Amino acid sequence: MLRASSIHLSSFGCRFPPPIFALLPALILPSSPLPKSHRRTAHSLPILRRNSLPFSSNFCWFPAMYAQPRTTFNAKASFSSSSSSEAGRELLVQHLLVKEDDQKLLLELQKRAAEGEDLSDLAVEHSICPSKEEGGMLGWVRKGQMVPEFEEAAFNAPINKVVRCKTKFGWHLLQVLSEREESVLAYIQPSELHEKMQDPSFLEEAQLIDVREPDEVAIASLPGFKVLPLRQFGSWGPEITTKFDPQKDTYVMCHHGMRSLQVAQWLQTQGFQKVFNVTGGIHEYAVKVDPSIPTY
Repeated sequence: MLRASSIHLSSFGCRFPPPIFALLPALILPSSPLPKSHRRTAHSLPILRRNSLPFSSNFCWFPAMYAQPRTTFNAKASFSSSSSSEAGRELLVQHLLVKEDDQKLLLELQKRAAEGEDLSDLAVEHSICPSKEEGGMLGWVRKGQMVPEFEEAAFNAPINKVVRCKTKFGWHLLQVLSEREESVLAYIQPSELHEKMQDPSFLEEAQLIDVREPDEVAIASLPGFKVLPLRQFGSWGPEITTKFDPQKDTYVMCHHGMRSLQVAQWLQTQGFQKVFNVTGGIHEYAVKVDPSIPTY
């Protein structure tokens, strides 16, 4: 796993995402308290393999080897109450993986876990999954993201109970640490955002975030947006849930909509329930809605 100290955030200012989507940390802040050993820091960055998932808005916060293809978002769709009603559970899962023919080790590790040893410690020592670098932490997962056998075991497991299951990758011991209501990420067209911004109450109630750099904001900006430059993520990322309310509608914008998508997806991992990515960013807003806004 990569650490924030080894990533040059200056590359995040580009208009297009880098080849590997490993830009933002999957910070785990569950609704219920967890043991300190189960909490990931704001500087822990997972690697998501682009060649194993569609390069769309549907990146997952766990090793791609367990990912199932997901339906892509409609770029013209915005959040609605109907999509909210379809939201289900998300689980915070950690696990370890051993080879299929290593059942003796599996039974030994399951016994040690039952006797009180921390599954994350066992994962670091024995797991063959890349997630061992994070103590076996897979992060928040939802139905449709995992292979069927793993998903069935996880969504039927009692909280904190270590259970086992077998997939094509081998034998797993997994533990569900917490659960929460599934969050929703949606797109919003610039024209729809413009209509909403005409209502003064919208600017008071909604949370508007612009992740562009200060020199970009100096060229073109929209009222009401708080600037959180992506290159300065280390300064505002760890405090995001103290400065913004995860329960409020949150809108994220950048130049063309790519950096904002990365931040919007990360906000989901922080428990933000309704996150909107502004399609096409401020460039499309200027072209299609307000020509008085400079383009660059």
